[in-house]
Order: sequence, then C-alpha cells, then structure tokens
Amino acid sequence: MGPVYLFDLISQHNKWLSVRQTTVAGNIANANTPGFKAVDTEPFEAVLRRAPLELAVTQPGHMSPPSAGIPVADVSDEDAWEVTHSGNTVVLEQELIKAGEVNRSFALNAGIIKAFHRMMLASAKG
Repeated sequence: MGPVYLFDLISQHNKWLSVRQTTVAGNIANANTPGFKAVDTEPFEAVLRRAPLELAVTQPGHMSPPSAGIPVADVSDEDAWEVTHSGNTVVLEQELIKAGEVNRSFALNAGIIKAFHRMMLASAKG
C-alpha cells in the first residue's frame, strides 16, 4: 500500500484553520480598539498551491528555507463591510461568520478522517 496523503492534507488544513481562528479571535478582541485594521489569513488554496515549491533541508549544509508561516494581511477596504469613525474595520457579524466557517471546516475534517480511518481498519481486518 502506498503512502496516504489525505492525513497530511487534513493536518495542513487544520493548521491553517487554527491560524485563521486565532486571527478571527484577535479581530473580535480588538473590535473596539480605535484605528485597528481587521486582518485575515491567506486562502488555503493559495497556501496549498505554494506548498510543493517550498524547499526541504535534507543535509545540515543546506540553506534553510524561508519561514513556512501562513501570511496574515490587513483586510482591504473593499472587503470590509464598514469602517467606523475611529478607523476600526472590524465588523463582529463578519468575524462571527468566519468563525462559523472555521468550525464547520474542523468538523468536516474530523468526519473525513473518522470515515477514512474506519475504512482502513475494515480493509486491514480483511
């Protein structure tokens, strides 16, 4: 049986979801901070497209690759639902929608892994 990359893909997606949840929580925490600009993570598809191009250090003499962190950037004014007089671009409704998306994605990943695990156990039992 060859390697199963589904587990790696879901693990990588869960890491991205964790960073996005942290970003959303930070936005919500600063909802009343004057001048705070809402931030969001780079879409997972962009992170996934970039993944095969990252370097791997296989020998101690190799140069180390740049950090493989997930970029977080300010939400552009076009994407923001509103900007308050204080310059704050956090909209609680928008952030709660993002938090719900993260929650649904975690649940979907858990369901996929559970089903795949059951399928592998059934095939191993014979």
